Amino acid sequence: MVTIDTRGKTLWQLVEERAEASPDARMALDEAGRTMTFADYHLRCLRAAAGLAALGVREGSNVSWILPSRFEALVLCGALARLGAVQNPILPIYRQREVRFILEQSACTTLIVPGTFRGFDYPPMADEATAGLDVQIVIAGPDLPGGDPASLAVYRPAFDEMRWLFYSSGTTADPKGAKHTDRSLSAANDGMQWSMQVTDADRAAVVFPVTHVGGLVWLFNTLQTGVELLMVETFNPLETPAWLGHNGCTCAGAGTVFWMAYLAAQRRLPPHERLLPDVRIFNGGGAPKPTTLHAEMIEAFGAPLIGGWGLTESPINTMVHVDDPDDKKATTDGRPCPGVSLRVVINSHECEPGEEGELRVKGPQVCLGYLDASLDADAFDDLGWFRTGDLGVVDRDGFVSITGRLKDIIIRKGENISAKEIEDLLHGHPKVADVAIIGVPDDASGERACAVVITAGDTPITFDEMTEHLLRANLSKHKVPEQLEFVDALPRNPTGKVLKKDLRVQFGETS
Repeated sequence: MVTIDTRGKTLWQLVEERAEASPDARMALDEAGRTMTFADYHLRCLRAAAGLAALGVREGSNVSWILPSRFEALVLCGALARLGAVQNPILPIYRQREVRFILEQSACTTLIVPGTFRGFDYPPMADEATAGLDVQIVIAGPDLPGGDPASLAVYRPAFDEMRWLFYSSGTTADPKGAKHTDRSLSAANDGMQWSMQVTDADRAAVVFPVTHVGGLVWLFNTLQTGVELLMVETFNPLETPAWLGHNGCTCAGAGTVFWMAYLAAQRRLPPHERLLPDVRIFNGGGAPKPTTLHAEMIEAFGAPLIGGWGLTESPINTMVHVDDPDDKKATTDGRPCPGVSLRVVINSHECEPGEEGELRVKGPQVCLGYLDASLDADAFDDLGWFRTGDLGVVDRDGFVSITGRLKDIIIRKGENISAKEIEDLLHGHPKVADVAIIGVPDDASGERACAVVITAGDTPITFDEMTEHLLRANLSKHKVPEQLEFVDALPRNPTGKVLKKDLRVQFGETS
């Protein structure tokens, strides 16, 4: 199958080219057994575009939508791209408060929601969120509006204009709307494709919300390469891995929490039985990975971790390349993707290799800025570099390792403690299935480190066992957590990143 040259081409132009180049090739498969070819996709997008146009959606219209990772979400993306609307995919976990904030700030004119998904009834929430606003609600349950494609206006390509609005997951305060273009999403796909070397022989797991910026990057990739998308509405750690394996998954996304679920599922099987017999890579990012996980995946599946680092504002800044050495795959987040420039800054000076600092990026994948322009002054430095808020080091070979967040540093008696350093060490204890280290207020020291642990097996780790394990690993004594708590599950956002603010509230935050 032909690989399409994506340079300078909008999403809709890629839809048309792929439908012409390989109309009968299968674009997607879902858990209900539905399939969709590229020709089907093209026609469904046109019909949905005509139906939405009849409802008043046109070029420049601000359309917010909440849909699960199903065919209709992919079709809606294409339909809105054909119309030239500004589309704002919203994560399905958002509720009335966040949705209303987004609708008001974005001057939304149309809100598209499912009926009931995962036991939640969206139309009543949509009614509450739009109360008093001039916003029409369209319920896609699951069908989208339809119409005659012949009624559509002429398409105008706009590669560099804002056509996408992605809100951060709101882990700290109100969500922030990042303004994206087809250029920035296409550039993110360029980085992913450079890293993963996807072809039409691949089958990629889409196991996270397609409303996340990473989900839309996969839409660009399938149109470029012809890879088939395996669409999963709700990831089930017991059932989904087996379904992916049965359907020939080769690219098993989409980050640490999913990789650990695949590993746990494999370990429940007899030694001779392969859960994912066709898997080529475990791709993803969005959350830190234990340094031991790569070796465990190689042992269990014979396939490497292909991790990367990005944000809503600048998706896919770095990635491991499929041909990189195993030690780099295990311990780093890869190199800057082609076209991406990176600085490491601490106290306004450039860091040396191996020196930790804030990571700042430039490149075509970076958003235009925030919809609330008042946020841009803090987001970009005086030279135009985007301040990611992530801490990291770059080694002499150019490989980047994310070490934490500026706000994920615990300051105990004036000394900085990296949460990730402790997490990596505790992941190596046999009684620890997963762990998050948080800082909680302490009258004597300012903050103390608290370990929040999911137990592996039947017997939880004791405080003394935790302390002994960390000291044996040569962790400085002042970094050893002074508090140990247990949970059945860590709260996470859709990409698998632990919501530490929730844990701080639960285990010690007083304000």
